[in-house]
Amino acid sequence: MTVAEDSRVRLAPGVMLRHDRNRGAWMLMAPERVLTLDDTALAVLRACTGPDAPTIGGAIDALAAEYDAPRGEIATDVLELLADLRLKGYLAP
Repeated sequence: MTVAEDSRVRLAPGVMLRHDRNRGAWMLMAPERVLTLDDTALAVLRACTGPDAPTIGGAIDALAAEYDAPRGEIATDVLELLADLRLKGYLAP
């Protein structure tokens, strides 16, 4: 599934972003599935989802500025991560 910079994404129905205090980790929880997130994936999801989230391109701009990283590298990583999460059913358009 293609994810473009001018699109927006949200968590798929039934998917929740939760912090597991016992494991000290953030997770995407879906029916009968759990995905543990690393710090990078968490930052991307926080930048790209939510009621006031910008387009993916806007989130990429913000992440590149926040981490003082080349936008092209950030864009490649963000688009790849979001496409993978969408393909696995954690994100919806």
